Amino acid sequence: MRLSGFTFCRNAVRYDYPAVESIRSILPIVDEFIVNVGRCDDGTLELIRSIGDPKIRIVESVWDETLRKDGLIYSQQTNIALAHCTGDWAFYLQADEVIHEDDLSNIIAAMQRYYRVPEVKGLLFRYLHFVGDYWSTNPWFYHKAVRIIRNNGEVESCGDAVGFHFKATGQYLQSGPHEWLAPSSAQVFHYGWVKDPKTMLVKKQEQTKVYHGDAPPPSEAKLYELATFEFEDYPILKEFRGSHPAVMRARVAATQRLGPRRNRWLNWQFYREVLKRGFRG
Repeated sequence: MRLSGFTFCRNAVRYDYPAVESIRSILPIVDEFIVNVGRCDDGTLELIRSIGDPKIRIVESVWDETLRKDGLIYSQQTNIALAHCTGDWAFYLQADEVIHEDDLSNIIAAMQRYYRVPEVKGLLFRYLHFVGDYWSTNPWFYHKAVRIIRNNGEVESCGDAVGFHFKATGQYLQSGPHEWLAPSSAQVFHYGWVKDPKTMLVKKQEQTKVYHGDAPPPSEAKLYELATFEFEDYPILKEFRGSHPAVMRARVAATQRLGPRRNRWLNWQFYREVLKRGFRG
């Protein structure tokens, strides 16, 4: 059984993505890691090269700047990397997603268990979404996503690269029969919302263009009126008391909390959001 890791990245330095930590987190279990690096001038290519691991294969690409709708450029770039994968399974991590070393054995066991069960097309991962800092998680973001797929050419990244669908039918993997998916018994640590507020604002402004082009809706247009990003849900986020992946510990140690926060159970705003969005943890 052979395993490929794959990802895409661009402007990882400018927007402070933990791309190196993401790749390193699964290097011990993959046979190869394909990194599609989009052309940019912030040193991202040099950063990926600096990892210096022979398992890494870099593919360079140029983004189609005219593809500014619904984040489709993200799945396109993901599929460029996927096309170079040679493993029986392909393990996708975005540049802000990291796997805990304690979960690697569970992931290997899940792949071995379902390797000869052809009905299983992908493995599901649970998610921890960190927002603002490394001690705060948002339980209202999506809870599960497919991150390992059977690499037989049937499945590809779709939409804004959160999930996968069948090439032939467009059927979304996570909305199909339950036998298509199996649990990985592992979780993804998602750090995309942990940034300096000014860096976060510039990143969100670029993402708005990727999703909406030069005519963003009013809800997104307000981003261009701000001087710094506002983490509006921060007062009611869930406290994280577990351990971060070892590859992230230097980053965690070098930062501080975004700000003080009361226990969310003593904050009336938390109950207001529960009534609106439900209790998700």
